Amino acid sequence: MTRIDWSGRVVVVTGGGSGIGAGIVEEFRAAGAEVIAADISEDAAAAVAAATGAVPERVDVADAASVAALAASVLGRFGRIDVAVNNAGVGPAVPLADMTLDDWRWLLGIDLFGVIHGLNAFLPHLEANPDGGRFVITSSMSGYAPMSPLGAYAVAKAGVSALAEVLAEELAASGSKVGVTVLAPGPVQTRIGEPQRNRPAAGRGSFLSFAPDAPPEAFLHPREVGRILREAIEAGRQLVPTHPQLWPRVAQRHARIAEAFGESVGGSG
Repeated sequence: MTRIDWSGRVVVVTGGGSGIGAGIVEEFRAAGAEVIAADISEDAAAAVAAATGAVPERVDVADAASVAALAASVLGRFGRIDVAVNNAGVGPAVPLADMTLDDWRWLLGIDLFGVIHGLNAFLPHLEANPDGGRFVITSSMSGYAPMSPLGAYAVAKAGVSALAEVLAEELAASGSKVGVTVLAPGPVQTRIGEPQRNRPAAGRGSFLSFAPDAPPEAFLHPREVGRILREAIEAGRQLVPTHPQLWPRVAQRHARIAEAFGESVGGSG
């Protein structure tokens, strides 16, 4: 693993006001980077910035213009972007049949289009950086092993995981100096059980309380996730699960898929 000198590097973190995002902000500030803690909650961004020395910014990732304005603000202040961490997300727990269209639009606007907006806003600046850069997406174990009652969340996370895989292939084929990293967290000490705290009251759905089914010791501190991500970027890794011990759940899904393909091949003769 190559240790990067983060001094003078510029890292943008959406959803940087709490949870995993705040842990990423803290880790990269400790490593010496200039970090922008961007969040839809100005108070949350300001609190993290005050604690870490980061720069607070407000951003609504569901709004393309807001993400573009964030990128422009960072370029105006620092003149470069080295790492764009598309981390903002919501994780409501609700059976798919109970999801309203407004629920779908709200969730996909943040978890899926938030990354798409980040791609449009940040990638050109990463490409323009003579040192290259890293486009980071926070996905989830749910993107690789979907389960109820996080079906809608899994739809979005599977989407951004696919986006990352194809983007990495395309960038490599073009000879780009920009790499892609997908962070796939398992249980982390976050406020995922309060997904609607920043949603206007008029649009809130009736979501279930949700806590990941894992023993307390399995829950990582957000700063630990930040460390995992920093080391993964330094190693040039593309897919970064925080909980490799959860592989059997993913393996079982892959086994079912492989079995289905085998049955189809066997039945075609």
